[in-house]
Amino acid sequence: MNPRYRKAAFLTSAAKLKQTPPDEGFEVAFAGRSNAGKSSAINALCDQKALARTSKTPGRTQLLNFFAIDERRRIVDLPGYGYAKVAEGIKREWQGALAAYLENRECLRGLMLMMDIRHPLKDFDVQMLEWANHIALPVHVLLTKADKLKKGPAKGVLLQVRNELQKINREFTAQTFSSLKRTGIDAAHAKLDDWFEVHVVD
Repeated sequence: MNPRYRKAAFLTSAAKLKQTPPDEGFEVAFAGRSNAGKSSAINALCDQKALARTSKTPGRTQLLNFFAIDERRRIVDLPGYGYAKVAEGIKREWQGALAAYLENRECLRGLMLMMDIRHPLKDFDVQMLEWANHIALPVHVLLTKADKLKKGPAKGVLLQVRNELQKINREFTAQTFSSLKRTGIDAAHAKLDDWFEVHVVD
């Protein structure tokens, strides 16, 4: 377990871009459908049980939530998308904040995109990938809940997703991940380290 991420602490929440911390240092954003296990993944990567709130009701994260790794590096938990039972007005408002953040944040280094391994590449996921490609934002996909599939089928889904990513952007990457079994954490940390430039700056 990388001790760097154990130090993660909640910094602030923002409903709009102007409420975010100063646009400096390094940020990696976490996005995904509302039931893709995004909060659980953040908690597992930081080895903390309740850093990011997990909810039995998808769609609860309606703010940009910032977590400080150190003075210069932050993880950003973005609002979940694709959940139908959220009021349209609220949905438009937080999707507006999401768009403004992704398109205008200078210190944003990459996007960790969560997909449930049993239901990958839904319409909203593909839209997010195409959008990230359009704004030249690097993407690493975490195929979450990998413990729900046996190794053979899980590997098959991973290959399928990697093939689809290649069609959008040859630099996009993917891995399997399980918060429950704590598998895939080292690989995800390696990608975070790369984006955070820990070996270059430190």
